[in-house]
Amino acid sequence: MTQATEIGSYHKLTDLHGVGPKLADKINALGISQVSDLLFHLPYRYEDRTRIHAIGACKPGQQILIEGHIEHSAIVRGRRSMLVVVLGDGTGRITLRFFHFRAYQHKQLSKGTRLRCFGEVRAGFQGLEMVHPSYTRLSDDSNLPVADRLTPVYPTADGLGQKNWMRMTDQALVLMRRGELELEELLPSDLLNSLKLPSLSAAVDYIHRPPPDADLDALASRDHATQKRLALEELLAHNLSMQKLRRQQRARKAPQMTTRPDVERDFLQGLTFSLTNAQQRVIQEIQIDLNRGRPMLRLVHGDVGSGKTVVAAMAALRAAANHYQTAITAPTELLAEQHLRVFSQWLEPLGITPIWLSGKVTGKKRQRALEEISAGAEVVIGTHALMQEGVEFNRLGLVIVDEQHRFGVDQRMNLLDKGGEGEQQAHQLIMTATPIPRTLAMTAYAGMDVSVIDELPPGRKPVTTVVMANDRRRDVIQRVARACTEGQQAYWVCTLIEESDSIEAQAAEEVAQDLRKDLNTLNVGLIHGRMKPAQKQQVMDEFKSGHIHLLVATTVIEVGVDVSNASLMIIENAERLGLAQLHQLRGRVGRGTQQASCVLLYNPPLGSLAKQRMEIMRRTADGFEIAEKDLELRGPGEVLGTRQTGMLQFRVADLARDAALLKRIPAAADILLEQQPAQVDKLIHRWVGDTARFAGV
Repeated sequence: MTQATEIGSYHKLTDLHGVGPKLADKINALGISQVSDLLFHLPYRYEDRTRIHAIGACKPGQQILIEGHIEHSAIVRGRRSMLVVVLGDGTGRITLRFFHFRAYQHKQLSKGTRLRCFGEVRAGFQGLEMVHPSYTRLSDDSNLPVADRLTPVYPTADGLGQKNWMRMTDQALVLMRRGELELEELLPSDLLNSLKLPSLSAAVDYIHRPPPDADLDALASRDHATQKRLALEELLAHNLSMQKLRRQQRARKAPQMTTRPDVERDFLQGLTFSLTNAQQRVIQEIQIDLNRGRPMLRLVHGDVGSGKTVVAAMAALRAAANHYQTAITAPTELLAEQHLRVFSQWLEPLGITPIWLSGKVTGKKRQRALEEISAGAEVVIGTHALMQEGVEFNRLGLVIVDEQHRFGVDQRMNLLDKGGEGEQQAHQLIMTATPIPRTLAMTAYAGMDVSVIDELPPGRKPVTTVVMANDRRRDVIQRVARACTEGQQAYWVCTLIEESDSIEAQAAEEVAQDLRKDLNTLNVGLIHGRMKPAQKQQVMDEFKSGHIHLLVATTVIEVGVDVSNASLMIIENAERLGLAQLHQLRGRVGRGTQQASCVLLYNPPLGSLAKQRMEIMRRTADGFEIAEKDLELRGPGEVLGTRQTGMLQFRVADLARDAALLKRIPAAADILLEQQPAQVDKLIHRWVGDTARFAGV
């Protein structure tokens, strides 16, 4: 919620009629501390209660106001008691269902009572119905007027009803209209004029209380000019918060890491492959950053299999050659262990032995690892355990975070702080295998330098994807048998709605058992999140060596697993996964030179969103195109995984819908930063508040 301080906003919440200390405390918990803040607590939808609809003309899906007399009322007993009311108006009848009700409601809603209801019309077994509509009892001679404008519905919390919000915002709007509470205009007038957008006070007034003739479709799709006015300001505030943080970081010092051509040459000669042009370009960008003496904050993103790990290894090598430590952290044991194996294979011939630390390293092993880290171990690899208290670095110069959005904000900041003394701060390299849509990168990572590895290693072929209903499971099993008999290897991924390691493990075990019966000539392995690290490693080693033909797995293999001979993947219940996760899983195959395939098994019928996901997966293997679609379908917080951080929780803006506005943001941000820095702080405070500190970290 906004923490805005506006001109004339000396009004305390308790100054409002009907707001006592207890209610004020509940509102404060939402980040609303003064009357002006209420004006930025915006409706998330609207209800049209301006006219009464004939029941006979109602259609499923409508949210409408109806009125009639109760023709029948009864409590229906069953597994769950339900109050059922039949309402008629002479043009038709509709059933009202109440699953949560009290005895007095049954008495109130008796036969003959005149009722006015608002709710969503649904198609029931015996005709149209409304479930838990809001209602008002009327006397037969009552002439209660309908609303004269659209009714806003506000985000809320327990103990705060819509009537509370209406009463409070009504009073705040009156104060604003009288000029007793002035919302400071923070955007340049020429920017507003060029986009034909209204003033802030006009936009706020309209959004809270749209007139009867308002374009309901435009408001519902958040495409109205008043909403765009606020979206522009919100996007600008987020961009400015990122840029300001970056400017603050650039004012600090960081270790200056010069080149060591001999060491880097030896490293490259030891590789079994050649770097792509994209990898070479990104490595050069990183090395320029490391040599500047200012903190690097660079995001490296690329498609699955594009080769980000070797780029990170080159950065760690540069740090080690300059006698600085590198901390490499990953969100899962499996991914961190993969990094340990790969980095050890590449760096040990050069005399650098990576140190391992995870939550499962305990006792004497943990103590020894901590001692080596504090003594200056050059490369340290682990999970979130690296971020905990008690882990002390000697000369931490570089922090590499893989899939950074899976870590909490505090965790990432704790690790970064371990490399700072006074004005000095460690360099940061952030990697993600999830391509970031351009529109999202412009806002979420405005304070970062961004590198894109947009080229796959030579010889890689796009994975062919097919979508099949679960009733063709036998065909899929035969396909697996045929592929494995011909010397290929395959994954069979099990997914469940419940996010539980124990439930997923049980499901995977059952699937593995069934497949062992059906494919008794093949060696079927199993891996899931409940297994011990040593067990997981043994299974993966057997799969890599070719001893296991088919690996049944949970989504634990989503990242960090690289077996070049695996060319077939089956994903069960694919309709339950998002685009990014499906793309990540599919990226586990096609890492060799042979043609790879992915089968998305689903349980019909498919919903609209699931159909769109299946279609784009079938149509393209381009991670950047998939990322743009994912942003459109799920929103920025889900794409980045930042729901837990408070970052990018837009109240008005939508990065996919407002892409045209985003084009105006960089230039406007530059003007404000250079010419009106006082406005910058006010904008950030109004829309971002304290979360600005976490931006991009």
